[in-house]
Amino acid sequence: MIRFKRVTMLCVAGLLGAAVCLAAALKSALPVKAAADALSVDAESGLLMDAQSGTVVFEQNARKRLPIASMVKIMTLLITFEEIENGKMNVDADIVASETAASMGGSQAFLDANAAYKTGELIKSIIVASANDSCVAVAEAVCGSVSGFVDRMNEKAAALALADTRFVNCTGLPAPDQYSCAYDVGVMSREMLKHPLFFDYSAIWMFDFKHPSGRVTALTNTNKLIRAYEGCDGGKTGFTNEAKYCLSATAKRGATRLISVVMGAESSKIRNAQNAKLFNYGFANYETRRLVENGVGSGADHAVLRGKQATVKGVPASDLSVFVKKNTPAELSISEDVGELTAPVAEGQVIGKLRVFLGGEPVGEADLIAANAVGRLTYLDIVDGFIDKW
Repeated sequence: MIRFKRVTMLCVAGLLGAAVCLAAALKSALPVKAAADALSVDAESGLLMDAQSGTVVFEQNARKRLPIASMVKIMTLLITFEEIENGKMNVDADIVASETAASMGGSQAFLDANAAYKTGELIKSIIVASANDSCVAVAEAVCGSVSGFVDRMNEKAAALALADTRFVNCTGLPAPDQYSCAYDVGVMSREMLKHPLFFDYSAIWMFDFKHPSGRVTALTNTNKLIRAYEGCDGGKTGFTNEAKYCLSATAKRGATRLISVVMGAESSKIRNAQNAKLFNYGFANYETRRLVENGVGSGADHAVLRGKQATVKGVPASDLSVFVKKNTPAELSISEDVGELTAPVAEGQVIGKLRVFLGGEPVGEADLIAANAVGRLTYLDIVDGFIDKW
């Protein structure tokens, strides 16, 4: 069989006009540190990461193992979100708070022991107010015990290749040999942000947590940046005497979403200022640029054997964007790789891959799908064609 392969290379002028993009060896599939030599944070460690690609643009002691206080709850939430999206939990289902959950200290929603609470309300109290008692109630609902849930947390950490993270509890309360690092917190945060349920609650400033008894607890968001920084719509704070002040926050401006992590600051004011400083650097120097738009192809024709039409056009099944340093020109090229096609071809059928390159380096790919259907050529079609040419 003769393999048909159509490869179309387009330059920046053909696809993006005057757009400019990142040069050299940017690879969106892997975290790659970019230079930020003049930047530092007034804290033990820090990190700035692109939420879409995982590209790290700043790090300071980012692999140093440190206590992270309530940022442990990022993993608690991540596992809970996965349970919900897998259909094993429901936000409207009741969770009965155990005596153990209700007895937790630190930040809490002040749950009543043996009272039933909606799962969604418990999650909201964790995201907004860092409620330790709600974390334990959810953990027990997911795995039957906190120890079983902590095992899940460590299994997930291993699956995410978090080499400098170990969990002992699901709350972040001080515990021997529990630690993480700024880089691992960034990776955990990036995974958590993939779950839309987080954003249903993360920007809530204040709400009344209602108990079955009729009692009400007023809860306020511990992440003050959602009011103080433009574009900040979520995060997870942490504080213990050992960990000092910590925050993993996210902010979005335009198409760019960033994650900033600050650990070991001396005060909440310093912590918030350092997170804002990292965001300012990121938004000033980087942007997310759309390279390929969903449904907009290059116009190339791809041969179809035994089809009523001789060719079919391909279009990308999804958008392709890249996180780039501003004002750095680079050559953009696109290839459409399609193997041998034989009719019938259905509209929307995957026919190949569209790949994007910057400076010769691959930065993303998307399925290439048929823009229209191509029916199979029948015997009557052949006869009719012969007659038309007679």
